[in-house]
Amino acid sequence: MDAKRILQFLSDVAANNNRPWFQEHKAEYDAVRQDFESDVARLIARIAEFDESVARLTVKDCTYRFYRDTRFSADKSPYKRHLGAYISAHGKKSLHGGYYIHLEPGGCLVACGSYWLPTNILTSCRNEIMANEEEWLRCVESKEFLKYYADTFEPCSFDDSWSMKQGFGMEKLKTCPAGFPRDYAYVKYLRLKNYCCWRHVGDTFFDGDRWIGKALPMLKAAKPMMDFTNSVIDDYE
Repeated sequence: MDAKRILQFLSDVAANNNRPWFQEHKAEYDAVRQDFESDVARLIARIAEFDESVARLTVKDCTYRFYRDTRFSADKSPYKRHLGAYISAHGKKSLHGGYYIHLEPGGCLVACGSYWLPTNILTSCRNEIMANEEEWLRCVESKEFLKYYADTFEPCSFDDSWSMKQGFGMEKLKTCPAGFPRDYAYVKYLRLKNYCCWRHVGDTFFDGDRWIGKALPMLKAAKPMMDFTNSVIDDYE
């Protein structure tokens, strides 16, 4: 994948986010989109080697429109400033956790898990953690998981987390959630408002043909955690 070309185009979009400019550069958009989607197809195939649940997914199942829905946003710019792919066995609109890549100038990352859950499912995940504590700790305190996603577990908002190099839980409560024991030894995991782990990577990470080989260990390290939470989430879907 020619990530340098893709990121340059995205930078140009950010500086010229209007329809006339975009129409003049539609051929360049089509070229970078095709390049990106070609590698998404390769990524799906490689993930399917260790997670058969995604084997039947197509690129269309995992990618998004580049055109923004501005109806309820103060920002009326018509185009996104990034390209992303979410590889989830139940589809990109499901709650079922999946694997995510994000290309944005200065904000490229690799992520895994569920980035948003309704309160009832989040409560069930917390209960499952307490009921199967040892299994959970094997998932999130393994050497492999901590290598890529070690977190300080300080209270934070989504915007705070987005600027951090890596972490687990893109939003965290300041205190223990209501109804759970405040003195629980691993209360830090109950304070998470989602079960998404992420790691920012440099703008050159996705360049060339070898990036998938670098991304796969990150995704494999997070899969046990995602499988644990998906076992709860899937009961609701």
